[in-house]
Amino acid sequence: MIMRLRSGPDPNFPYLTEHDRYGFPPPEESPDWIVAVGGNLSPGMLLSAYEQGIFPWYNQDDPLLWQSPDPRFVIFPEKLHVSKSMEKVFKKGEFEFALDRDFPGVVRGCREVYRPGQGGTWITGDILAAYGELHRLGWAHSAESYMEGKLVGGCYGVRLGNAFIGESMFARQPNASKAAFLRLARILFDDGVSFIDCQVHTDHLESLGGQEISRKEYLRLLGEALSLRNAGNLDAQDRRGNWWRLYGAPAEG
Repeated sequence: MIMRLRSGPDPNFPYLTEHDRYGFPPPEESPDWIVAVGGNLSPGMLLSAYEQGIFPWYNQDDPLLWQSPDPRFVIFPEKLHVSKSMEKVFKKGEFEFALDRDFPGVVRGCREVYRPGQGGTWITGDILAAYGELHRLGWAHSAESYMEGKLVGGCYGVRLGNAFIGESMFARQPNASKAAFLRLARILFDDGVSFIDCQVHTDHLESLGGQEISRKEYLRLLGEALSLRNAGNLDAQDRRGNWWRLYGAPAEG
């Protein structure tokens, strides 16, 4: 489906609040990853997309592309892998861990980090603003690693029901992003999350236990994870709000 072809979000497309929803074309009917083109990055559009197994992924000068990869890359609780080297990192206490302390800094870090083979960044100014708004509304969250008070790594994403959709991660020091991700993963899995959606394969995430599943299987699992939401109290099941206040300071490792 093509809503409107233009570079980036369409300023003329209706703004959807976090309470509004938009019906995307069914991902399973798409012959490739791209499900729709156009629209905007308002809260209702982003939440609608996630709930339907879709996320925005496009380059700076491209139209806004809504994608649903096949296969999908996920991590299940029983597959989460902590290497011996990472166990040593945790035992040494190399990093201070925090949640939602500096969400904008994490997203900027993900934008600025150099990735071999990547000509540009998909984290545009529009993405920065959109996810900043989702964070302000209590939907998007960050996990962070600090060294001597400085942010040196982290990751961010969105929790819906018992699914966590990871968006990106970065490191300015070796193991900083892994440390933040693994601490976050343990918190989420202990809290009932059934899988972390890593979206697409990377060697980095595979080393942490990621595996590919079909889009059909992903959509089934997502449906199950979302069905557990209490329609009368979405804030509770989605764990909206500041996660540091919600979860407190978890134990090391």
